[in-house]
Amino acid sequence: MLSSHCSMVRQGYAPGSCMVEMPDGTFKPACKGTLKKEGGVWHRLIKAAHLSRPEDYFSVYQSGCNHSCLKCHSWEFSQRYDGFWVSTDELAEMAVEYEELVTVWEPKERATMFHATDLCRHCGMCVVYGVRGRMCPGKLKSEQVVLSPQGYGPARNIVAFTGGDVVCQAEFYAQAAEKIKDECSNMWVLIETNGYGLTPENLDVLASGGVDSFWLDIKAYDREVYRRLCGATNEWVLKSPEWIADRGFTLEVLTLYIPGWVEKDQIVRIAEIVHEVDSEIPFTILAFFPAYKLSSVRSPRMFEMIDAYFAVKNVGLRNVKLGNCHVFARGQSEWETLVAVVGPEAIG
Repeated sequence: MLSSHCSMVRQGYAPGSCMVEMPDGTFKPACKGTLKKEGGVWHRLIKAAHLSRPEDYFSVYQSGCNHSCLKCHSWEFSQRYDGFWVSTDELAEMAVEYEELVTVWEPKERATMFHATDLCRHCGMCVVYGVRGRMCPGKLKSEQVVLSPQGYGPARNIVAFTGGDVVCQAEFYAQAAEKIKDECSNMWVLIETNGYGLTPENLDVLASGGVDSFWLDIKAYDREVYRRLCGATNEWVLKSPEWIADRGFTLEVLTLYIPGWVEKDQIVRIAEIVHEVDSEIPFTILAFFPAYKLSSVRSPRMFEMIDAYFAVKNVGLRNVKLGNCHVFARGQSEWETLVAVVGPEAIG
């Protein structure tokens, strides 16, 4: 049944792991249960949409996904039908409302999550107390720091699709991007993605609609580990950095350090792929924290994250950060050690 309508199968690729639990307990492919087209207009099921931290952009949290990741931190709505329907016209209206709140106008090459921490550390001290925090980059005025549902920070001119991922249905994202750009010509459109749907054909569709950038979350290098972790193949995911760069998109790459699953060796292999494309591509090593079906797996230790950081730097990548640092650096002493070893610019 899945292959009869799957856009990936039509292109000659294997289907994803994309069955979503519906309200009645049955299962449907994400592209059927949480995405629809009516009268030529695409509609998407979303859980929420607001200014997010620490990304500092307007995030659209999507329900339904083409992966079934064991460690998903959005599983309540990515693996289940949960949320409300919005059309691409309504998404454009949301972008118009958000544009009124924008306090930082970024160039396209900074339409990433990676560059958010260059501007702000989200402590809110400049607003609440009138003084800058200890790690403040000192690049913003306090008037540019605003409160969102997730805390203090700037509002950057980026609309991002996050949460679940059905980029295999590229036409939806292309239509959404086109309508957002029609209403907000200075807004960038970013897609946070596992890369499964980023085939050359789909990338061309996304480019035609005006999508600007990708936050590519490469879950693992080893094919068998990837399948056990995500339920799908990474065969063309590992090729996608080159395909993305060839088409002029802005790209950043993320990988998660999961002890016993994805450690330094695989992270280095992913970094090597990225380096072959462009040594300037931003690269973040994110610390895993127990979640969903990997709730019994520990988080990485500080020395493991630091070791992975320098291993990736040794590959030749120039823009590398560590993310979720609060997971492994606990207490003032460990934070001071971390900053002393890798430098404040490496703290994502």
